[in-house]
Amino acid sequence: MAIRIKARGGESAEQMLRRFKKLCEKEGLTKDVKKRQYYEKPSERNRREQRKREARVIRGGMPAR
Repeated sequence: MAIRIKARGGESAEQMLRRFKKLCEKEGLTKDVKKRQYYEKPSERNRREQRKREARVIRGGMPAR
């Protein structure tokens, strides 16, 4: 899953970097990197996911897709 950026005509390095960051954000890479920055025990992950499910039920809706 490599993200590749090709320089457009007359595009500066800052503009290319901005496009690259947008693509990384769109692919969810930045969120994934932050999530994996520290080890999370499986029991903690399950507890966090359970809290998310309960909050979704309380809000009264199906998960947005």
